[in-house]
Amino acid sequence: MRLKTSLLKEPKHGELVSCVGWTSADELYSCSDDHHILRWNLLTNETSVVVKLQEDIYPIDLHWFPKTVSGKKQAVAEIFALTSSDGKLHLVSKSGRIEKSVEAHKGAVLAGRWNHDGTALITAGEDGQLKIWSKSGMLRSTLAQQGSPVYSVSWAPDSSRLLYTSGRQLIIKPLQPSSKLLQWKAHDGIILKVDWSAVNDLILSGGEDCKYKVWDSYGRLLFSSAAHDYPISAVSWAPDGELFAVGSFSTLRLCDKTGWSYSLEKPSTGSVFSLAWSADGTQLAGACGNGHVLFAHVVEQRWEWRNYEITLTKRRTMQVRNVLNDAVDVVEFRDRVIKASLAHTHLVVTTSMQCYVYSVKNWNTPLIFELKEGTVSLILQAERYFLLVDGAEVYVYSYEGRLVSSPKSPGLRMDILNSQSISLSNDTIAIRDTTDERVVFLFEALTGKAIGDGKPFIHKMEVVLIALDQCGSSNDRRLALIDKNRDLYLTSVRKLGRADSVYKIGTMVHTLAWNDSANILCGVQDHQLTVWYHPSVVFVDKDLLPKTICTKDSSELSGSPQIMSYVGSQVTVRRVDGSLVCSAVSQYPTLLHEYSSSARWEDALRLCRFAKDQTLWSCLAGMAMSSRELSTAEVAYAAIGEVDKVQYINLIKDLPSKDSCAAHVLLFSGRVQEAESTLLQANLVYHAIQIHINLYNWDRALELAVKYKTHVDTVLAHRMKFLQDFGKQETNKRFLQYSEGVDVDWEKIQAKIEMEFAKEREQAANATVRSSVSIRR
Repeated sequence: MRLKTSLLKEPKHGELVSCVGWTSADELYSCSDDHHILRWNLLTNETSVVVKLQEDIYPIDLHWFPKTVSGKKQAVAEIFALTSSDGKLHLVSKSGRIEKSVEAHKGAVLAGRWNHDGTALITAGEDGQLKIWSKSGMLRSTLAQQGSPVYSVSWAPDSSRLLYTSGRQLIIKPLQPSSKLLQWKAHDGIILKVDWSAVNDLILSGGEDCKYKVWDSYGRLLFSSAAHDYPISAVSWAPDGELFAVGSFSTLRLCDKTGWSYSLEKPSTGSVFSLAWSADGTQLAGACGNGHVLFAHVVEQRWEWRNYEITLTKRRTMQVRNVLNDAVDVVEFRDRVIKASLAHTHLVVTTSMQCYVYSVKNWNTPLIFELKEGTVSLILQAERYFLLVDGAEVYVYSYEGRLVSSPKSPGLRMDILNSQSISLSNDTIAIRDTTDERVVFLFEALTGKAIGDGKPFIHKMEVVLIALDQCGSSNDRRLALIDKNRDLYLTSVRKLGRADSVYKIGTMVHTLAWNDSANILCGVQDHQLTVWYHPSVVFVDKDLLPKTICTKDSSELSGSPQIMSYVGSQVTVRRVDGSLVCSAVSQYPTLLHEYSSSARWEDALRLCRFAKDQTLWSCLAGMAMSSRELSTAEVAYAAIGEVDKVQYINLIKDLPSKDSCAAHVLLFSGRVQEAESTLLQANLVYHAIQIHINLYNWDRALELAVKYKTHVDTVLAHRMKFLQDFGKQETNKRFLQYSEGVDVDWEKIQAKIEMEFAKEREQAANATVRSSVSIRR
């Protein structure tokens, strides 16, 4: 990936250009010390003078009023804030008329920025003051008073805090008066520019020490560049938070969000004072010291999937290469490409007007449909559907181009969603809330309605990353999430709210990805590549989880690596320096998942016997118990030496009725409540009571006996024996109450128990007869 830059032969401005700002994807305004504001039309390549400012107004910073607020379009007149060297703040209309001018600071106003919803404007001055203004230009408050000039300022993603410079220090100040500010030394020279991404919550800074740095919102350094030849005079995040641009003297650099550099351009521009991205993130403009306005667009982006490699060669042209046979196809579009995604045998491309869907089997006739908005910020693909986020709404389409659903949730800011905060599978959409990061909304992909009772999943702390598994039935859909402690949790999507629906399966996990063809999870855990071959085993037998994990030493993945994809048996990881590392994973677990999902248990056993791997046997044990395939589970547990579980499985196999068998399988997984409900529905009350007696849940056993008026004496007898064995006296008031007037006769109790088992055997026999009669009919 790189930037393709373009400059006019002769500059349109007579003096240095101080600031630039996009009104749309094809229109730009530029301000210069020659007092002119120019409008640039990129479609017609025309440049026109909007207005000539007064001779005493030297513009410094320009920022357009935000066009979208919380994902909704603004119905307000288009204006921009213009700051100048005479200490004034000007509100200027699109036609160039100055709507209002106010005395803002003593000395130059060095920066002016609208917050994300357009309700407030911050200005920073040479006098060291920070002031907040209303939309109409009325002073609200003076936020800070510094001893040195504030060169740059930026709003937090939620507009509740401000980031500004103070010499070599960076300061984050909350707007609430009682809150503490965060301050740290960031550079060895004066900091000239900062930017705070609304999408990824990362901070970018550049200074006179000739370095640019990436920070998190707690002030922790994530990346520091090598020293350049000249001070860093401009930095800017791309709208989707995946890239950023850095400007210096005759230097323009394109970087990944983690800091490493994609490309370095050396245009003849003089110092680059300001950089601005277009709303669709495909174009970049720079304000240059020699009077030029620098234009650049992103080219040579690459997408890979299995044996296909796709490169964006020009703004409207892609080259498709099949590495197996070296076949090359060229795909051309009517408008410039904004976003693309390649997965699950389909290429999805969005331009400024349309969406193109290609099958890898046919690159000549794509399916094309019109888009409501031309600023698609994210594409996600699953096997059946793909999802588009356009800043205002989320749309789910089938690969035939049919709009399937459009999930909505009040207060959700679609404009800051990214690949870590939204996930798609064949039947489910998961979206992390943009206001409360502990909350994850879950929707049906087919209808767009909330799953179940509509309540979201609420984690105990902020969630960093979410990912839905891609295979299997919707009832077994799992959501993996990493929280701010870097702990990895697995939850069952359609059984939220239950105590056994969330399990912690890993710690110190930095990045993860699900396999595209089996529910296998991989992640980088404490500088090791870890693969959970069967993570759902925690819902069946959590003791097996450690035995189904494979770890590989990945000391070469130092820093903060990012898993790019897990396709087939290959995991692709992006290192912190930008290089790609591919790691092969055993294909046996994928085969085992395939055999399990198609109930080919004999083939699964044959595979495990061939591989002679304890990890595979452990996976098979969990899969067989989940499918209630007890014979296979017995063999698998025996192979890993779990004798106690083999005995319990034999006990389950000897049970006469299906209901009792199903209840004990649930009990095997620790799901006591479900086991009890299954037995009560089958009218096997004694068996439900016996479960709680065996687990020493005495209160619940007595409660059931009293409720159904049966086997109260049985519960009391077992309780008495339990206390006698431990030499203790009864202190429970309920047991003392019911033991009065009840004689414990073990012979009678034993006879009653035998009658219960006989009744169960009779029920099972009758059920068998009924089923055989219906089959004959």
